[in-house]
Amino acid sequence: VQLQASGGGLVQAGGFLRLSCAASGRTFSRYDMGWFRQAPGKERDFVAAISWSGGSTYYADSVKGRFTISRDGAKNTVYLQMNSLKPEDTAVYYCAADPSGLWVRGDLYDYWGQGTQVTVSS
Repeated sequence: VQLQASGGGLVQAGGFLRLSCAASGRTFSRYDMGWFRQAPGKERDFVAAISWSGGSTYYADSVKGRFTISRDGAKNTVYLQMNSLKPEDTAVYYCAADPSGLWVRGDLYDYWGQGTQVTVSS
């Protein structure tokens, strides 16, 4: 599976962005998917995850109520709708596929996209 993240950019606090993660490969529909982010000088953090069916989602406390993860099987794409953005959301955002264990553990994901930069100005 190859993943291509896009949709990042510069936005003012309170604004919104929608990230996309396009996946190649016919087995995309079998994979749970996650979004992570890494701010400069900080560790990579879990943001959100969605089950292969789309029926289950999970969010980090820091984004709960503001971000929404979804997927479109027909387009082999996972989305991260980010509303009410804050300066502390500034980071490079990565999508990942196929965790073999806990969704929040990035080390358990097998496939990663290249990252897309999100910058939120105050």
